[in-house]
Amino acid sequence: MSERSVSRQKQQKRWYTVLAPEQFDREELGETPADEPDRVLGRTIETTLGDLRNDASDNNTKLTFKVSEVASESAYTEFIKHELTRDYMRSLVRRGSSKVQAYVTVLTTDDYRVQIQPVALTTKSADESQEKAIRRTMIDLIEDAAANRTFEELVDRVVNGDLSSAIYNEAKTIYPLRRVEIQKMTLEARPEEVAVEEETSVGVDDE
Repeated sequence: MSERSVSRQKQQKRWYTVLAPEQFDREELGETPADEPDRVLGRTIETTLGDLRNDASDNNTKLTFKVSEVASESAYTEFIKHELTRDYMRSLVRRGSSKVQAYVTVLTTDDYRVQIQPVALTTKSADESQEKAIRRTMIDLIEDAAANRTFEELVDRVVNGDLSSAIYNEAKTIYPLRRVEIQKMTLEARPEEVAVEEETSVGVDDE
């Protein structure tokens, strides 16, 4: 390909402003180039909660968004993942204490399937029965939270720390806790994908 052809291709590309979902106030996440709007769809962009809120204390929280719509020169995104940085999680671990984790897959009231990974850190080493009780409490509270909330409401509750606070207040009655965090929250399936899976499952069961 000649230098002139390469130059022409570069000139044909447009820059699209990537915007966070409405629940994050449509904050600008950056820009991405493409020669066709459709090529922007599906692209992901990672930022920190600190960047969105202009608060460095939230830089340990990573948020990932995926472009779901393009209009004019704007690329609109949807939330797909919340995750705490590895360095931050390592800083929470103390010798002589317990780290209790769980993996919970839930369905929101508007049929989004989400996996949430809570972690509780105790002040001292807990025994097996206490760890089991803490894990059960985390799972129950997350399932209850999803059963009564939309996807957007559940995301807000995780990002703002309300869900981890609720777990802490309940689980600390089982054994003294130092901290509870939602280590990761991931969107696994949207309503239309969940519906297709359910239809397929019903078809297999009928056979």
